[in-house]
Amino acid sequence: MSDDDRIKSKAARLRRIEHRLYNATSGLRVIDLARDCGVVRRTIYRDLESLQEMGVPIWEGEGRFGINRATYLSTVRLNLNEAVSIFFAARLLSHHSDEHNPHIVSALDKLAAGLPAGTVAGHIARVADLVRERPVRSAYIQTLEVLTQAWAERRLVRLRYRPPGREAAERDVAPYFIEVSRSAPAAYVIGFDKLRGAIRTFKLERVEHAELLAEGYEIPADFDPYDFLARAWGVMDEGEVAVRLRFNPVAAARVRESMWHRSQRLTEASDGGCELELTLGSVREITPWVLGWGADVEVLAPEELRAEVASHGERMASLYAAQPAGPQAAI
Repeated sequence: MSDDDRIKSKAARLRRIEHRLYNATSGLRVIDLARDCGVVRRTIYRDLESLQEMGVPIWEGEGRFGINRATYLSTVRLNLNEAVSIFFAARLLSHHSDEHNPHIVSALDKLAAGLPAGTVAGHIARVADLVRERPVRSAYIQTLEVLTQAWAERRLVRLRYRPPGREAAERDVAPYFIEVSRSAPAAYVIGFDKLRGAIRTFKLERVEHAELLAEGYEIPADFDPYDFLARAWGVMDEGEVAVRLRFNPVAAARVRESMWHRSQRLTEASDGGCELELTLGSVREITPWVLGWGADVEVLAPEELRAEVASHGERMASLYAAQPAGPQAAI
């Protein structure tokens, strides 16, 4: 084997060991790593030393080695088009975060520093500055940190949770997934609620306190968060409901431009408009989106959604038909 082949082989082995250690939360034995990589244990010990010299935060205990996730910094190489894709994600992240989240700022700063100097790196750094300028909500950040650790380490978390219009209560939850809303700056944890004995969704902004517990848990093998959220417009699935919307020609062109939901079926109308059919898990989350189209959309089904939108329309008509108040009335 040539020197170049040996270097390539070692580099590939180091990447493999780093990946294996990062994903083994309880650590791995040297004999397991040696068997996995097809080398002797002495080579693995040298490789672990090499990783430490490269800055990988490796821990050792009870004959096992692992990586300290809290201080771990990954290395990613991106080409120009990949970097622009990350910039798109960074912009969406900045829109989603309505507060100064130090972890978002730190991640964007590191991403910008790791890219070649130029337009993309400069814009990602600017996005970090925009998030940095927003107010900090320490309680929210603490909740997010606890839930992130609980999710990563498969440990239960005790939440003091305040549902809308009700008193706060303690709930012991096993986090299965953390999801962000696509329509509002909000994050949710989906997990098994021991109090209810079922999977529930909790909005992070409604958590008053979060405490990490010692008790562990396993995520069921048949739980797929993407299947779980498949019918949701955002994060809610309260039962299957068929939604039919008719858009007039003014709005139809805009409707055709996007894929709004994985279940959507679009039918063209003879007047240049279109009908959009969706199969959702709830109508509550889609209501604000429908209202945003104003008079350019008509709800055909379900009746519950049609009545809700009509009620809003009546209240708006009443509001704007009223005589203006204050100084404007005298003009």
